[in-house]
Amino acid sequence: MKTRHIAVFSALAAVLVGAIVLGAQDARIEIIKGDRPVIAVADMHGSGAAQQYMDQFNKTLWDELDNTGQLRLAPKTSYPLEVPQQPSDFKPPALFSIWTRPPVGANYLAFGYTAVQDNQILLYGFFFNLGQPSVQSAQVFGNRYYGALSNDGAKKVAREFAADILRQLGIATLSGTKIYFASDRTGGSPIKEIWSMDYDGSNQKQLTRYGSSTSQPAVSADGKLFAFMTYAGGNPQIRIHTADTSRRQTFVNPVSSAVATPEFTPDGKNILFAATVDGWLQLMMAGIDGGGMRRISNVRAIEVSPRVNPKTGSDLLFISGRSGHQQLWRMNLDGTDREMLTTGEGDVANPSWSPDGHHIAFCWTRGYEPGNFNIFVMDIADRKYVQLTSNSGRNENPWWAPDGVHLVFSSMRGRVTQLYTMLADGTNVKQLTTQGNNIQPVWAKGIE
Repeated sequence: MKTRHIAVFSALAAVLVGAIVLGAQDARIEIIKGDRPVIAVADMHGSGAAQQYMDQFNKTLWDELDNTGQLRLAPKTSYPLEVPQQPSDFKPPALFSIWTRPPVGANYLAFGYTAVQDNQILLYGFFFNLGQPSVQSAQVFGNRYYGALSNDGAKKVAREFAADILRQLGIATLSGTKIYFASDRTGGSPIKEIWSMDYDGSNQKQLTRYGSSTSQPAVSADGKLFAFMTYAGGNPQIRIHTADTSRRQTFVNPVSSAVATPEFTPDGKNILFAATVDGWLQLMMAGIDGGGMRRISNVRAIEVSPRVNPKTGSDLLFISGRSGHQQLWRMNLDGTDREMLTTGEGDVANPSWSPDGHHIAFCWTRGYEPGNFNIFVMDIADRKYVQLTSNSGRNENPWWAPDGVHLVFSSMRGRVTQLYTMLADGTNVKQLTTQGNNIQPVWAKGIE
């Protein structure tokens, strides 16, 4: 490989301070549209043995709704002392006014109660539109939910109730989605393995056990396969595993001194990656088993990180050093119609498409706090971009959530790199990992 260095394998980041607008002075990228509805979420109680699991239930329900970033949850300190458990608890003439007027000021109310039936926890969950004139017209739905008589069962029914609420409001739930990432927590640098976790950082699981440097995960659109790069065989190789059992699948690697940055096409039939050709990392595409391999780029510069537009499946983002500094480029999947999307300043890395193909997230060393990688979002239609992070070290590896509203990213604070999520406007930052160093997150749908 040539000595010219391009930072391909980003691993570090920091914290956000709000959106800093660059490019056009009036640039604004609107991800969350319209006013956010206000929802009151009443703490629920359980009868008999169900009561001991209600703390877990109430916390999970609140977090599932709050983590969307698209709702305003009325603070529980503003609620009346007596909260309803079932629709018959609402009495005229007050009806809903105690919930709709200050200090609560809610548009919707989630309430209910749990009981034990057949040694299971049974939730009676109700969701009301408080702007309606009667109990009958206000009830958006009232459903029953069943789970094991345990904290896990309480979490399950809370998530199902929350998913139904979000569905009624036209908001995609993150429940069931997975974040894949590389971590050195079991072996220390440079030994890394691929891990996964739920969207909120829970249920962290080790997926590979190669005892080598294993990183750069990619996940197929249907969530059934994940790919990565590993040195487990000596030279770097791309390997593919099943998501449910982590069983290795057949993939024939090219004869090359280096391979990197795998990416599935949206139809799951092909995989893109970078491989060393004529001394330079170039973009390649092959079938899911490595067959039919062909070269996409052909320049005397390093080109890496191919990212296929999930909406069209016909164009891709990539990082190229052809202009001297690594910059963000776009081209058709056949290698035609190339264009540079960034200005040529600084260095760019880690591109990621939003699910609707309208926005791009990436990290860049220009802008506010130049010289450090920070996270940007660009509107692909008008090329306007907004800087989301600053003032806290290096911020890298942004990846869109399936809801198109959140991003996961890596952040280095001091000497440790951890994973965080945020809304795509730079707000609502939450830390997901705490052990070891964790890098290169990819946010994927659950298995379809």
